[in-house]
Amino acid sequence: MSVRILNRAEVEHLMPVADCIEPMAEILAALTRGELFNPLRVFVRPEGTDTAMTLMPAYRPSPAAYALKTACVSPGNAKLGLESHQGFVALFDGETCVTRGIFNAAAITGIRTAAVSGLATRLLARPDSTVLAILGSGTQARYHLEAMRAVLPIERVQAWSRTPGQAGKLDGVVEAGSAQEAVEGADVVVTVTAAKEPILERSWLKEGAHVNAVGSAKPFTRELSSETMAAGSLFVDRRESTLNEAGDYLFPAEEGLIGPDHIRAELGEILNGQAQGRTSDRELTIFKSLGIAVQDLAAAEYVFHRAEQENVGIEVEI
Repeated sequence: MSVRILNRAEVEHLMPVADCIEPMAEILAALTRGELFNPLRVFVRPEGTDTAMTLMPAYRPSPAAYALKTACVSPGNAKLGLESHQGFVALFDGETCVTRGIFNAAAITGIRTAAVSGLATRLLARPDSTVLAILGSGTQARYHLEAMRAVLPIERVQAWSRTPGQAGKLDGVVEAGSAQEAVEGADVVVTVTAAKEPILERSWLKEGAHVNAVGSAKPFTRELSSETMAAGSLFVDRRESTLNEAGDYLFPAEEGLIGPDHIRAELGEILNGQAQGRTSDRELTIFKSLGIAVQDLAAAEYVFHRAEQENVGIEVEI
């Protein structure tokens, strides 16, 4: 039995962000229809270390497939020139349970996350949006820049990073001196930072803006102020995940500003015609991205089939 293994460069070659948007739309619509098994992620945080492990399993009955993402997170990796998230996504045949592939998790995660933000932006932002703001300058910023340009007629990109000079390295981007400077006048805002406290305030946002809140995927961190979350129409990838894992939601909920009913819809509900997205050009829309395991499943299947077609990667007998 052989397993196909793909490194980061191979995943990026096989699955550009723009090509991943439709697979994400299909899998999120199927999830909302109840066709998939997607439990909450498992966090492993041993005492005495600032590292952690996350396990994200998913299953689809037809065509049958399992996927499991195993990711270890080390905040200190930046000092070593390494990405904080390390790991792999494994793809299994859903009937025989044979392992089909093992793929670089950083590329899978980054691309599918940006693709889902692209999908949310296509569904929720004003279609004439031309000014983009990005808060953050890491790998996710680069992937999200691709996603936003794939779905909107972007003419200007304003970016900010806590590390001066980093945001300006993004392709065709104007570096701002502060987060507020980057956001003011923007039609679409993307937050892809490692912030633990809010970096985006409601008063900075243009009327009718759309926000993709991406960087925080933990219950004890957030990027958006409580006032911002309370003022916006909130859309999510999955309600259950948001209510249990999203600090951007949980902090204002604990303050009594919002509750479960504040979530307007899952993206899948909009795709299936069960809910409406933006209702006016003046509305502030927010997509809270957490990233869920079925997205890894869809991305892993996509790159696996492309790799087989193009004979990319290596096959190892196990």
